[in-house]
Amino acid sequence: MLGRLRGQSTGSGTGPEGRSRLTHVVAASVRGLQAGLVATLIMTAFRLPIMRSLPPSANFWARYVRGGDPDDYPIAGLVLHLLYGTSAGAVFGGLFALLEAERSIEAEQRGIIWGAVYGMGLSAFGSQFMLSELLDVRLEADELALFHAAHLVYGLSLGAWVGSRTEGVEDPEEEYEYEGGN
Repeated sequence: MLGRLRGQSTGSGTGPEGRSRLTHVVAASVRGLQAGLVATLIMTAFRLPIMRSLPPSANFWARYVRGGDPDDYPIAGLVLHLLYGTSAGAVFGGLFALLEAERSIEAEQRGIIWGAVYGMGLSAFGSQFMLSELLDVRLEADELALFHAAHLVYGLSLGAWVGSRTEGVEDPEEEYEYEGGN
């Protein structure tokens, strides 16, 4: 949006319209990778004090990699969770770059909306398949509500980051003056 306002028009080679579609998707996926890491950290910070437990990825590590009790693997559980969230962010970034049907809505708004949908989709997949089927973990109703809330926080954070950095901006640091510019 700011690039278009400052005269970096479409077709000038600086925005997604001036680059190949593949280059645009790859760049958006890289931004999604960054956003996935940030969003996973935000989600983890949200859920830790409320749920008073680590993400259930330690259960995966204990069951399929090392054996033993999940409580023995807090670091492995956190690292796996960061990898899942970061990778899911890259996928979201690429998918977001392919969404063209709603170009009339600002990228930031679309990012928040689609990020929330994506986060809840990941939450449904996580609770129905990963926890229930793969790990045989059944969350109580209050834990399940917090599980979904944490994934909503992830999706909102992810979408806001990707939406604010994906379209019309070749260099976010320069465009948004992150380095202490005017």
